[in-house]
Amino acid sequence: MPHDHPHSHSHDYGHHRHDHHPHDHNHHHDADHLHSHLHPEDDAADLQVLTTQFIDGFVQAADKSAYLRLAGVPFERPGQGGKTALKLVDVELKTEWQVGTASPSFGSRELSYLPYPGSMVRERTNMSLVYVSMDEKSLLDVRDFLRSRTETR
Repeated sequence: MPHDHPHSHSHDYGHHRHDHHPHDHNHHHDADHLHSHLHPEDDAADLQVLTTQFIDGFVQAADKSAYLRLAGVPFERPGQGGKTALKLVDVELKTEWQVGTASPSFGSRELSYLPYPGSMVRERTNMSLVYVSMDEKSLLDVRDFLRSRTETR
């Protein structure tokens, strides 16, 4: 299933993990010691790659429940009714095609609209984890789930 990929690039993931980065960041930066930190747009691109891989893996998995368990997806979550009030009942995949862009125009209430030529139309697929209880329904966007998993590492 194709997904939207803004650009391709690679990162030295080990550099950004503390267990592979042998020195403390609270030190003097000499001219011979240069390194960079991820910018927010790099974080977004990395999250898009993780999301795409997660969705592809789920779609291809023979045992969808096992895939979710291995990924650490909670089958129960806190809700209004308590610590494990919400139960995972559905995984929702939604595919959209971006056919143009619209943004506020300078000095006008009209939108500036730019339809894309056919070659620029992009498919995007997103996943939501659907949790329910007797009193509520909650959707957890897989990007939020993955972001919370990667921020703790």
